[in-house]
Amino acid sequence: MARLPKRAKWLFWEVDFQKLDDRHDADYVLARILEHGTLKEVQWAMRRYGLPRIHRFFREVGHPEITKRTRAFWRVVLHAERERWPSPPAWRQINVGPWSG
Repeated sequence: MARLPKRAKWLFWEVDFQKLDDRHDADYVLARILEHGTLKEVQWAMRRYGLPRIHRFFREVGHPEITKRTRAFWRVVLHAERERWPSPPAWRQINVGPWSG
């Protein structure tokens, strides 16, 4: 089982951090880190998964934790402004703060 860096434990408050597997739980880990993580956690995710895997996450997963603002940021980073990405139904999206939209 592959482990996440200990500094990321605060992002996974509702689960047993020791049982997380960065391969098996990749979509969950990416959603939490890309939406809530600090620059250090995002850099770890980019090194661990690579931009192609992160791109695939956005193309294939309509994760309810990912806000429109985060999707817009990664569309620019990944040069994917014209791609269709799934998004969860509006009632499933989580509003994490006044900056999210």
